[in-house]
Amino acid sequence: MRALLIVNPRATSTTRLRRDVIASALASAFQLDVTETRYSGHASKLASAARSEGYGLVLTLGGDGTVNEAVNGILGGGSVTAATADGSVTAATANGLVTAATADAADGADRPSPEERPALAALPGGSANVFTRALGLPRDPIDATGHILQAVAERRMRTIGLGNADGRYFTFNAGLGLDAEVVRAVQGLRAHGEPVTPALYVRLALRQFYRQTDRRHPALSIERDHEPEEGPVFIAIISNTAPWTYLGRREVNANPQAGFDTGLDLFALRRMSTLSTFTAIGKMLTATGDGKLAGRSVLSYHDQPSLTLRASRPAALQIDGEYVGEREFVVFRSVPEALRVIA
Repeated sequence: MRALLIVNPRATSTTRLRRDVIASALASAFQLDVTETRYSGHASKLASAARSEGYGLVLTLGGDGTVNEAVNGILGGGSVTAATADGSVTAATANGLVTAATADAADGADRPSPEERPALAALPGGSANVFTRALGLPRDPIDATGHILQAVAERRMRTIGLGNADGRYFTFNAGLGLDAEVVRAVQGLRAHGEPVTPALYVRLALRQFYRQTDRRHPALSIERDHEPEEGPVFIAIISNTAPWTYLGRREVNANPQAGFDTGLDLFALRRMSTLSTFTAIGKMLTATGDGKLAGRSVLSYHDQPSLTLRASRPAALQIDGEYVGEREFVVFRSVPEALRVIA
């Protein structure tokens, strides 16, 4: 099998030596090519080229951002501000219009079957690695490589569903509001060389919560198919699988019932007082997959085919843990059986 290994050389939890060991191990099982990313969006272009050139497998060694780019390259998705053929900007523009072509792509129209595209094998190389851990892979990238090689030898492969936010696919979650504001702040510090740690996320989350985010005027409303509008809410987290994220080794479950084989789940907060917010966080830290979170200030939905979020003012948006700008309108869709993965 022809395989392409896409390596993010700036990934936080790998070294050159470990990358070389992993590449050597993979080369024993595949006709392997190795390419390093050089800029944001490069992994998407590399995975798209691998699809066009008939590769059977795309492997990634990096964080969740590298995985997201590769998935969009494999499936032909793109940025939420991608231009259409006639040059207009779609999906996440200021007027919030979603073109028919974008909606069709999310629903699967003209989308090749998973068997016609490369499979994905993601190796953990970032700080959180939410996607690989949700698939049950070991946290250590060398151990995960051995796991992948054994899965290939035993022909273990599964097809998973994904989420889509106005043309851009996501593997585990997207969010509008406070969580995206924190991601934006983390990325700003990371760009200046500060290491990403759970402690950094906690510190910036507390700063954002108490000093910067608007906790008095909720901006978001939620629409579901054939249902009345819900809201307003302060924050919305849309999950394609659980957990939402990790605090070190600790799972944080905003939507504990979410899974790769169901539709999208949503968690939202109607109030953002200290008591209501930290009560919800406590529930996230202790939740299991047996049920959704509940409470007077909590709004939650399970297994939704689509969700539309509107904002009365620009709200920060994150997709798979990457900040992608501010939005006033986003359509989220569930895309069943979208991607073959080895795990």
